[in-house]
Amino acid sequence: MFIQKPMPEPLDPRIAAALEPLCTSTLGHMRDYGFPKGLQPLTRPVGFVGCAVTVRIPHMDSTAVHVAVDNLRPGDVFIVEHSGDSSRSCFGGVVSYTAKQRGAVGAVFAGPVNDRDEIISYEFPVYCNGVTSHTTRLLGLEGAINVPVAIGGAVIRPGDVVWADGDGVVVLDRDEALDLAQQIRAKEESEPAMREAIANGMRLSELSGASDLFSGTR
Repeated sequence: MFIQKPMPEPLDPRIAAALEPLCTSTLGHMRDYGFPKGLQPLTRPVGFVGCAVTVRIPHMDSTAVHVAVDNLRPGDVFIVEHSGDSSRSCFGGVVSYTAKQRGAVGAVFAGPVNDRDEIISYEFPVYCNGVTSHTTRLLGLEGAINVPVAIGGAVIRPGDVVWADGDGVVVLDRDEALDLAQQIRAKEESEPAMREAIANGMRLSELSGASDLFSGTR
């Protein structure tokens, strides 16, 4: 059975502009959810912010991937869940070339990719769980486009904000993205003053409050 739901609304361009200069790890100091685990970029440096376009495929059948990649738009991030199969690739040279041509800014996979060098030659940023020569096939069995998917323990819904840099990938609700960006920016803007204080002899544990917390332990 195949399911194809409507494409999500494109992101407000202000969201990408606000998040791109910031570090995903700064958000990691502030919350624990929304971080897909077990993924690595094909290359560094890497960075993108875009709108999630999601696909769920069964273990072997990548029919829905070929359909969905043709619908990608500028600013989209291609997200594919492999239904728990971490050994097969549904994303290689021609599919990555198509995604790049359609204007997608990146891709995130719960499985591996193939044609690594070709993908890198297109300068198309990808987060995945590795590289393999074992691929999916076009079997016409089933698949779903623009449905909620699970990637590395994080739920990604169509239209979510997908933000990636060299430290990892973060998934945000678009309604919270601008407010979060402001909080992250404020935290990062406080760091130069901390570095200056440390250079002048202050202890990090005093600046961060760790010394007070530590003194209360037994």
